[in-house]
Amino acid sequence: MGTISYSKDPAGIGILTINRPHVKNALNWEAMECFSETIEQAHEDGDLKALVVTGAEGAFSSGGDLAELDNYLTRPDGIRLSNLMGNALKRLEQLPIPTVAAMEGPSLGGGAEIALACDMRVMAEKAKVGLVHIRLAIIPAWGGGQRLLRAVGYARALEWISSGRVISALEAHATGLANRISPDGKALENAIDLAKSITKHAHESVKAIKRILQAGLTEPAEAAASFERSEFPDQWASKEHEQASKKFVSLKKSKQGHSAKAAR
Repeated sequence: MGTISYSKDPAGIGILTINRPHVKNALNWEAMECFSETIEQAHEDGDLKALVVTGAEGAFSSGGDLAELDNYLTRPDGIRLSNLMGNALKRLEQLPIPTVAAMEGPSLGGGAEIALACDMRVMAEKAKVGLVHIRLAIIPAWGGGQRLLRAVGYARALEWISSGRVISALEAHATGLANRISPDGKALENAIDLAKSITKHAHESVKAIKRILQAGLTEPAEAAASFERSEFPDQWASKEHEQASKKFVSLKKSKQGHSAKAAR
């Protein structure tokens, strides 16, 4: 296995794994390049229905691998670092299908930014997450600050980032940062289950739901509502809706028939 591995199950759920467990899946330059390339691969896979992002052997990612990155401390190096993973996480966020972070152990610094770029997060009970960049006298550079702001609000985001706080799974769930808490060792399994609960539904409708909600993150309320309305007619006229509607009506008639017979 390389620094990043990728697989896809028969249900169309992809699994991207950061595979550097000897450093708690910290990212060096090679891993960042491979991560970016894998996200582009996911964009090109028309059969992909959801993507789960995780880390190998009990950790999500402890961020940048300082053993290597500390040798690159110039301003051009900072530009390279922010652009490489900033663009990769923007592309992760832009995937048309749902994405889930399966988080075991630490998700710190850049690792937390990767988790925040996913649509949803499943955290193991003992998992922790934190934008701890301030401890190194830097700030988030991959979009994590803006994503945390949207997820938990200004006051919490300011406190957490400027103090370098590490947040427990329980607090992350209470503040809406984590969708679910799983038993330790089961975050990936639970993240896949979450993905399956979504991908069992009409694929084009799921993608449309992601589009309209993302519009609400970037567009004024009226424009986002207008976009939502514009997406609806194609969904209404789809073959999937026709089949689902006919099935629903048929079942309802069948239940009414059984009720009428029982009343006689």
